Amino acid sequence: MLKPNDIFSQVAHALWAHKLRSFLTMFGIAWGVASLLLLIGVGEGFRSGNRKQLSQIGDNVMFAFPGRVPAIPGSTTGMRPYLITYRDFLDVRNECRMVKRVGPVLSRDDIHAVSRFQNSIGTVVGVTSIFAQIRYVPIGNGRWFNEEEDEQERQVMVIGFEMRRRLLPDMRLPAIGEFIWLNGVQFEVVGVMDAIGKEENNPSNVRIYIPYHTMHRFFPSQGKNLPSGVVTNLIYQPLTRKYHIEARNEVRRILARNHRFDYALVEAFEDWDTVKSADTIDRVVDIMNMFLGSVGIATLGLGTIGVINIMLVSVTERTRAIGLMKALGATHRDIMAQFFWEGAILTFISGGLGILFSVGAMMALSKMTLPAGFDAPKLVPWAAGLSIGSLAIAGIVAGIYPARKAAILQPIEAMRRE
Repeated sequence: MLKPNDIFSQVAHALWAHKLRSFLTMFGIAWGVASLLLLIGVGEGFRSGNRKQLSQIGDNVMFAFPGRVPAIPGSTTGMRPYLITYRDFLDVRNECRMVKRVGPVLSRDDIHAVSRFQNSIGTVVGVTSIFAQIRYVPIGNGRWFNEEEDEQERQVMVIGFEMRRRLLPDMRLPAIGEFIWLNGVQFEVVGVMDAIGKEENNPSNVRIYIPYHTMHRFFPSQGKNLPSGVVTNLIYQPLTRKYHIEARNEVRRILARNHRFDYALVEAFEDWDTVKSADTIDRVVDIMNMFLGSVGIATLGLGTIGVINIMLVSVTERTRAIGLMKALGATHRDIMAQFFWEGAILTFISGGLGILFSVGAMMALSKMTLPAGFDAPKLVPWAAGLSIGSLAIAGIVAGIYPARKAAILQPIEAMRRE
């Protein structure tokens, strides 16, 4: 019986004797493994990047915007626009059981902001104190304004990171307590937000937030024949994530009732549900991963067929040597072990190289500037496990069949062959 050292020595000699053939076989499997891990890693990076972008809006945030009521068949009137009002906000807050939090948003982008250093045109947004519990507003310095300041129409503001740099360029001086004039009305800075997003490109960075009632007093919505208390939109959160559809439907019913149109006219509503967006992205990535996983397994299967083919060729080329080994006392088990380990080693070394290559490529990509919505690809544990499991099956299949074919050769018949 051959010792394990003898078996592995013969395996190494056989692989080295056909270097090009062994390399090409190993390259096929390594490429399949690396492609599988890289493609799934990119998909997960896309999922992670989009989740991060959505998290910069807030947790489970939903929006309701003004819309248009479509014309009813047979009617002589066309589409009728409607605006969202403060009354809609109050009704949603008081009547919708599946809505956890809701707030009105009143914004304008034509207000001139002036500090004692600089001036700028930015978006001024009037919101209630609960806005900070719905949207993601990281406060770097100071605080968010409270409910009392909103009710009393206090002239206070929270400014975005980029707006702070525009209006108060000397970053060494404290921004809290500074005064900024909006169209000539004086406001005190009570909070400064941290930068949001990659490379500070989030619109919230150039916004100025003031209490809603203060905004409504000094800077109401502009336009002719506007209804009382017009707001730009509503933001709200469902009671829990799983009730986001129910919350949306409750808000829609309120809007349809208040603006006198049929709730069944789905085209009349303009809203955005970040929960639905996140779920859609997850489904797309899951389907993509299933497809890429199946392609990767198919690639590994083709690589396994290549290993089996090479091993069968190896058995044919070494028929006389096999006969000589058996004549000198090598057992059926010895021959099986040699060819099994030869196929298994080919498979596992190439698979390991594929994993190492994919990890190196992911590390290189992590140092690059990626498009918005993409995180660097990462090694996904289940994909690595799938690869290792597939390689194990491939190694066994690629080793056992040629090994059995070699082991059943009779010594005399084997030595007789050319």
